[in-house]
Amino acid sequence: MKLPKSALRVLKCLSNRGPLPPRAISKEANVPLRTVTFALDRLIDTDICAKVPNLGDMRCTLYVVNQEKARAAFARYGTMMK
Repeated sequence: MKLPKSALRVLKCLSNRGPLPPRAISKEANVPLRTVTFALDRLIDTDICAKVPNLGDMRCTLYVVNQEKARAAFARYGTMMK
């Protein structure tokens, strides 16, 4: 599956900042929340990201990155991880 540019921006943000909820990703990556949701769906479909419960606030899901798959995605699309 080909990843859109927005998914790569979200992935880069998650890789650098750690587990985050969608609103924080939107602010950090400077991407609209609706686009973040779309990107996260694509990343979850490809098993690059996963949902984890936020034990501090169960109303808000956190998203984490599978670092190995993220490196492979960045290598494929020519984007370097920090």
